[in-house]
Amino acid sequence: GAVRWATKLCFALTTMASQVIKPNVLNAAFLAGATETKQKLVNIPHNQQVARLYRHGLKTLSSWAIDREVFLDEATKLRARFDANRGISGSNASRLLLEGQQELQDNTHPDPYVCAYMPGGTLYMRNPPLPIDVCFPEGTEVPADAPKITFNPDMTVCKEETGKSAVGSVLVDYAKKNME
Repeated sequence: GAVRWATKLCFALTTMASQVIKPNVLNAAFLAGATETKQKLVNIPHNQQVARLYRHGLKTLSSWAIDREVFLDEATKLRARFDANRGISGSNASRLLLEGQQELQDNTHPDPYVCAYMPGGTLYMRNPPLPIDVCFPEGTEVPADAPKITFNPDMTVCKEETGKSAVGSVLVDYAKKNME
C-alpha cells in the first residue's frame, strides 16, 4: 500500500521534472510594454551589499527567535561573524558575500514575521476609510470639514514629499508580504 503509493509519487515527480515547460508566446505589444516598464538593476557597492545582508540576516533571525534574549544572543554571534571578516580582500569578500546570501536563503523562515499594518499582517487594510465619492455621491455637496487625506494600503498618509504616495495602483506582493 504505502510503498506502492510512494513509488508512484516518485515516478510522477521524476516524470514532471523531466518534461520541458514551454513559455507562452507573448504578443509584440505586450513585450514592448514590458520592456519599457522593466526596471534596470542598480549596481550596488560591496559594502552596501554586506550591510543589506546583515540587515536581512537580523530580520530573518527575528522570525526564528521569538524570545528577545535568544534573539540578542544570536544577533551578537551574527555581528561577531561579520566583524571577523571585516577588511578582507576583493575575491575572498565576493566569495563570502555569495556564501552569506546562500546561507540567508537556506535559513529563510517559511512564514516570516510581518509588521501588523503591512501586507500579510493582522491590521493590514483593517477598516480603511471610504473614498469621498462613496460617502458623498454625485449631487451631494461635500462638507468643508470633510477629511481630504488619502491613505496608502499600509494605512500611512500619502505624501508626495516623502515618496510614500500610493495614489493609483500599488503592487502588493502577498507571497513576499511587502508592498512596491
